[in-house]
Amino acid sequence: MSEQRRARLRLEISREAARLFWEQGVAATSGDQIAEAVGLSTRTIWRHFRSKESCAEPIVMQGVVTLISVLRSWPRPNALEDHLATELTRLRHEKPPVDLADEMLAMKMIRLADTEPALRTAWLMACDQTERELCVIIGDRLARPSGDLEVRMHAAAAAAVVRVLEEHIGAAILDGADTTEFTNLTAVSRRYAQAIRTATGGAVGDPVT
Repeated sequence: MSEQRRARLRLEISREAARLFWEQGVAATSGDQIAEAVGLSTRTIWRHFRSKESCAEPIVMQGVVTLISVLRSWPRPNALEDHLATELTRLRHEKPPVDLADEMLAMKMIRLADTEPALRTAWLMACDQTERELCVIIGDRLARPSGDLEVRMHAAAAAAVVRVLEEHIGAAILDGADTTEFTNLTAVSRRYAQAIRTATGGAVGDPVT
């Protein structure tokens, strides 16, 4: 099986596992149920995941994967809020668009992570991956190695911003808050950029000449 096909299958399994976790709870969901929902054998599920809770990992990662993909293409002369607004708008209108159903499932799993330690682990693993990616992105912008201590501290601060805002926005939407604030991509982009700029003491967010 190619790596691309394996990733697609893992995401498909993760979608069904996340749906079951949200509908009936983690404890009440079995590996057999996840396998049946996907149309695979339980043995196949365990070939791809170490536990039923780990099945949530690919969908949880969807909560940050779009943001990271956008940051990787951040041009040096652009301010962060301008780049985020432009790219997030483009992704929402491209064919096919970013899968909003996956993003909603990710929000649900992040919300469940408040009370499910195993799902919290999956979410924190996604946040750790975000921090690692940000080390490379920030190191490039500051013309420093990704392992530089200052770069790592800025990446940790920026990753914490992403984690807290993702948790806050997801909880608000799932609690039935007015989604206007979160569908205005310019406002959301400004919020993320300003928070990252503040957390990094102004080192990350402005154009780089």
